[in-house]
Amino acid sequence: MAPRTFGHRHDERVSSPSPAFARKLRTPDAALIGIGSMIGAGVFSVLGPAASAAGTGLLVGLLIAGVIAYCNAVASAQLAMVYPTSGGTYIYGREQLGPWWGFGAGWCFVIGKTASCAAMALTVATYALPGHDLAARGIAVVCVIALAGLNYRGVTKTAWVTRVLVSLTLVALATIVAAAILGGQSSGSLSSGFGEGGIYGTLQAAGLMFFAFAGYARIATMGEEVVNPARTIPRAITIALAVTFVIYVVIAAVALAVAGPAVLAASSAPLVDVVDAAGAAWAEPVVRVGAVVAGLGALLGLIAGVGRTTLAMARHHDLPAWLSAVHPRFAVPHRAELALAAVVCLLVMTVDLRGAIGFSSFGVLVYYFIANVSAFTQSASQRVWPRAVNVLGAIGCLVLVATLPKESALVGSAVLGVGLAGRLVVTRLSRQRRGRSLRQVPR
Repeated sequence: MAPRTFGHRHDERVSSPSPAFARKLRTPDAALIGIGSMIGAGVFSVLGPAASAAGTGLLVGLLIAGVIAYCNAVASAQLAMVYPTSGGTYIYGREQLGPWWGFGAGWCFVIGKTASCAAMALTVATYALPGHDLAARGIAVVCVIALAGLNYRGVTKTAWVTRVLVSLTLVALATIVAAAILGGQSSGSLSSGFGEGGIYGTLQAAGLMFFAFAGYARIATMGEEVVNPARTIPRAITIALAVTFVIYVVIAAVALAVAGPAVLAASSAPLVDVVDAAGAAWAEPVVRVGAVVAGLGALLGLIAGVGRTTLAMARHHDLPAWLSAVHPRFAVPHRAELALAAVVCLLVMTVDLRGAIGFSSFGVLVYYFIANVSAFTQSASQRVWPRAVNVLGAIGCLVLVATLPKESALVGSAVLGVGLAGRLVVTRLSRQRRGRSLRQVPR
């Protein structure tokens, strides 16, 4: 199936988009945005629920998540080389498969990543102020407002701040590993099998861990802001995913060996309990600061990515058109980001961290299922990787969605259904209005 020519669809409203973004991001900056998003999402927040599902099979789940993330990453990269514009799989799905597929991808991305924003803000609050739920949620709200304001000022500042946050996070993670090794105490265990949760539990852990690998989506959705996107986006995605996977393996192995899956599963701040189990209480402040820094870095990238997908959907009138505005001075989708910040502030005052992670995983996995299907339909001249990789990625996404916690799958399915039903109603009303207008035209 050959793709339709991008930018020349029957919908002429797209031909006059909002003001263009400035192309400022090069490969190191784009890769750092992805690394900052992934490290903040996974290392400090997802080990607990994943260990609860898989037990000692956590590392196998991590490997499965990494393989599927790679399939999804190359699908995104291959598509981004053809469609280097804001919107990610929302645009890819529209152009390769049709408007409904694109809407499904965009809607899942927006709802899933809005939940991710809440999860990251709650991670920051949990590590910064343990044992004080209401005050911690207030801190989370302040963080969301502050970082939304930073994004409002422009993507150059986003890249610069992300570089600093990632550096500090890596220092904190290195301290955790050193503390675990130097502490010399171990009450956990490693396993090369499926662990106490069996195959189902391991797959569920993989679905939850996949939440942590989705940072490369921020790179693909910033196609209008990178220099030479056909070269920069694939390289940045590959670098970000490889670096993050290695870090995840090291930290997960240390956590299992030192603390064990039972301690991780019961903890709201698992890496704090790792250094405590190692007898290295001196490292606890470093862990908490590292978690706060990592969470802030992830939240910064998430706000930018969700804002740009919202912009793309608004340009095509799949969301209210006023969200498509680009600030004339700062060249950012300021209305979309302000609306996102308001919703996230509401969520951090009402939702649970583990529930937010599960719901986010649902949305992201459906999003990448559509990305793989879209990449599968690309012509031979547009392909870099074989179709078998897309097939593996699509099947993997469906399997992980099916094994997520039931509450996350049910709520996710319901919200997806609401979005699709809403688009159906709006589409029919629009057709009826056009039909009445045509009948009223004098012959």
